[in-house]
Amino acid sequence: MADSMDEALAAGNTTGTLFCIPLMLKDNYDTSNMITTGGNLALAGSQPSLDAPVVTALTRAGAIVLGKVNMHELALEGLSVSSLGGQTLNPYDFSRTPGGSSGGSGAAVSASFSVFGTGTDTVNSLRSPASANSLCSVRPTRGLIARTGIIPISYTQDAVGPIVRTIKDAAIVLTVMASTGCDTADNTTALIPASIRNKDYAISLSTGNLRGLRLGILNGLFNRTTSEETTPVNTNMDFIIARLQSVGVIVIPIDDIIYNTTAMLMSLDVQRFEYREGMDTYLSRPSLRGKHPTTLKDLYATSDFLVIPSQYEFTTAALVSSTANVTYETVQKDIHKLTLTLQKTFSSHNLDAVIYPEQQNLVVKVGSPSQSGRNGILGALTGSPVITLPVGFSPRTDQAPVGVPIGMEILGAPWSEQKLLQIAYQIEMLTKVRRMPLMADEVIEAKCYIEVPMIIPNQSNIPKEYPIGVI
Repeated sequence: MADSMDEALAAGNTTGTLFCIPLMLKDNYDTSNMITTGGNLALAGSQPSLDAPVVTALTRAGAIVLGKVNMHELALEGLSVSSLGGQTLNPYDFSRTPGGSSGGSGAAVSASFSVFGTGTDTVNSLRSPASANSLCSVRPTRGLIARTGIIPISYTQDAVGPIVRTIKDAAIVLTVMASTGCDTADNTTALIPASIRNKDYAISLSTGNLRGLRLGILNGLFNRTTSEETTPVNTNMDFIIARLQSVGVIVIPIDDIIYNTTAMLMSLDVQRFEYREGMDTYLSRPSLRGKHPTTLKDLYATSDFLVIPSQYEFTTAALVSSTANVTYETVQKDIHKLTLTLQKTFSSHNLDAVIYPEQQNLVVKVGSPSQSGRNGILGALTGSPVITLPVGFSPRTDQAPVGVPIGMEILGAPWSEQKLLQIAYQIEMLTKVRRMPLMADEVIEAKCYIEVPMIIPNQSNIPKEYPIGVI
């Protein structure tokens, strides 16, 4: 591959937006030349025979897939621990998790193992690792990027997108990933408006202006208690809001009680209804080769899995639930009501976007019961586009020598990715808060490899709080 790239460079044939740019794939993206495991031991032999369309789009644009990274097992939570890949650590503070479920992508990009990474997002999973690793991410409008060939959880809530270091990189990679266009295997892509198809999100990135923008602040998505874990988030968010106001942004407080993360998760999250059906379809495809269970029930009948204790109830419920459950239709109607309420909030206040912290507290420590305090459910349920970008750090400590990263979400109306990227770019240029993790600044002498080295996942660092094979 390196030789062919050199030949193309010598010939001046450097076609492709991402020519020679290295990336890491989250290990739930199907690839025909690598196993796709979702971090699950029972899928260690699972070999797709087809690339996911979004993988094809990336490689066709010239990107080089360096490999796959760890994730929270089957993308069901945000601690980024798995039976196959062990526990991924946060490059800024090795005592903390990197967010998740796309935590391997977040840690790899932040530590400069690759220029960008891919992620998936069912509730928080692109935005959580971006926030926890001082990175940017894009959760696109439902339907903008085809999800075919991605290990599924929820037809309603699943999305795919990039994790990057800058908003410019986000715009470039989003343009490529969205080139999948209409995919008959993912009918949500039929919703893409004609004006959005084949859009170049990078070309007008710097034409935005903060002055006169109307941004809503979702006050119900803040935890205003005082603690070492919550105060740094509130301090950084308040500073950013004040800075935005100082350059002419009009800030509108939104206090509607419907915007409550805990309530939305409890009453509207449809993962448990859709998970088993989606996984059974994925696992039973003729194009999936190698040794693997063919149903979700078979997967959990092995002892080759990791479910964190706080997810036991969800997993056992998902194994007997389906979209035929009576409550599923009711929940879908309530999701529609939430979506209409969000649209009314935008129209009644004439908003360009709403902002709030991605996580109400610092990213949690390794061994924690769950990745608490995250605010991603609103975007996941309504299918809205959301940009995550860094807004600051907690105070420096011995464990976190440059501080723990803190991120903000910017949520917009459907198909407003271009506007959101312009807003995010202007905020990024105004604040310039990102710092590299100290470990990524170390100089390491390169080795000369005759062949591609085999990387063996470290399963020995799985915290004792998360027993293998228990449900």
